[in-house]
Amino acid sequence: MSVTYEEILNLFREVAEAQREVAEAQKETERLMKESSQETERRFQETERMMKESSQETERRFQETERLIKESSQETDRIIKALSKNLGDIGNRLGEFVEHMVMPTVVNLFQAQGLEVHEVHPDVSVKRDGRGIQIDILVVNDGVAIAVECKSKMTIAYIDEHVQRMDKLKAMLPAYRHHRVLGAVAALVMPSAVAEYAEQQGFYVLMQSGETLTIGNQPAFCAKAW
Repeated sequence: MSVTYEEILNLFREVAEAQREVAEAQKETERLMKESSQETERRFQETERMMKESSQETERRFQETERLIKESSQETDRIIKALSKNLGDIGNRLGEFVEHMVMPTVVNLFQAQGLEVHEVHPDVSVKRDGRGIQIDILVVNDGVAIAVECKSKMTIAYIDEHVQRMDKLKAMLPAYRHHRVLGAVAALVMPSAVAEYAEQQGFYVLMQSGETLTIGNQPAFCAKAW
């Protein structure tokens, strides 16, 4: 089979066209790959920028949180110091209340009943056989002892505690086991319902009236003896 010159020429033309198309395809592929690489780099840089901004924002928020915690801690310290001072003031006031108002009133209470006062003991603390009691004021003569509980504000719970204290007193203080032991409660603030409850338990009720303490029991009141 013979091939003409024209057919060979056409064949070369087809091969050249195919090579040209391949070259153009390679150029297009390279262009797309370059664009893809540039887009990838752009996205990477954008991600890196966002991560950096996020890290900076996280650091800023952390520093802000740290600052708030520090300020809160300082404010808490200030409040605690103020409360401590207030509690100290209250404690001092209660101490003055006991020393200058309660003790003389309890002595007068004895004297009003015709009893001579031999001893006044503030802040009596006793421990015996693994148990203990604390008495704010203990006023004593040869046959009677009065245990007084003092509070800035009296509550029913404090009265119940004093009842338990009275129940243990003779066992904890056997030196007074033959005494007639009475109880009293005294407070700067004595709500009427609490005063009534204290009287029902058999306690003398000492409450503030102006610059002095008065006995707030009913005229027919009869103190309970333990």
